[in-house]
Amino acid sequence: MTAERAAGRRDGARRLAPGPGLRRLQLSVTRRLDGLLNGEHLGLLPGPGTELAEARVYQPGEDDVRHMDWAVTARTTTPHVRDLVADHELEAWALIDLTASMDFGTADLLKRDLAAAALAAVGFLTVRLGDRVGAYLHTADGLRRWPARTGRPALYSLLQTVLDTPAAPAGPEGAGVGLAAAVTALARGQTRRGLRVVISDFLPADGDDPEHPPWEHPLRRLAARHQVLAVEILDPRELDLPDLGPLTLTDPETGHTHEITVDRRTRARYADAAARQRAATRTALRRAGAHHLVLRTDRDWIADLARFALRQRRAAGRAIAAPGARP
Repeated sequence: MTAERAAGRRDGARRLAPGPGLRRLQLSVTRRLDGLLNGEHLGLLPGPGTELAEARVYQPGEDDVRHMDWAVTARTTTPHVRDLVADHELEAWALIDLTASMDFGTADLLKRDLAAAALAAVGFLTVRLGDRVGAYLHTADGLRRWPARTGRPALYSLLQTVLDTPAAPAGPEGAGVGLAAAVTALARGQTRRGLRVVISDFLPADGDDPEHPPWEHPLRRLAARHQVLAVEILDPRELDLPDLGPLTLTDPETGHTHEITVDRRTRARYADAAARQRAATRTALRRAGAHHLVLRTDRDWIADLARFALRQRRAAGRAIAAPGARP
């Protein structure tokens, strides 16, 4: 068992409340992100559209110079801009990991509830534009497909299903199908181009090569056709051990239990193993072509999401403004 897979559940971790709690979650998402994500569709999250329309003569003071069509400008020697047409009726599909390792939390939320919150953030911003949201629930019993629907009632129903899914049992029966198989099922089942969100802790199973996880190649194939956002869910106790002396650790997906004595050397080795595993995950996601968002149970996840969205907008603006780049 790797050090970063060691887990235990904190019963005092706050759970997302159904019903009114989901409506409060919607208000938190839309109020704090509104104004940061203007327009129709921008890459991974709502923003300006990306479908190219006709080129036309640049109007000083009216047009955005970032939309300059440099190829047409060079041919005609007259400044031209390329209009953008927003995509409509897109489908966003999410893969939510609800296996045993996600039923863990030592801070403000369980990892499962933070995964539901991440799904809610993407979903609320998507249905506001009239787009559809569907999901694959990766549970101990296998994959459960939730059809893509539009509107807030359908999204509330999906979120409630995620919260009501029974906790996976500890041991191999709680692991379900592997994440690689789940990503493959998502890619094969939904071929229409759009946004794909994979929400998981991306922790390696016993026997996996952490440097080249088995989900990397399926995720790369998924990213070749779709925009892919990988949301990594973390808990602080997966990164560093508390200074508690004797400690019992249980791997939720194998059921193996280990008793250790926590001292300075053990904490340092644990933190080093966790840092190496995170670095390997980050590198594998980058190789696969997925955008990487990290959410932690002990941090303001909406602020982290807002910072991520702003970085994406700035990166898109730099790409459009680059000489020779096409909008």
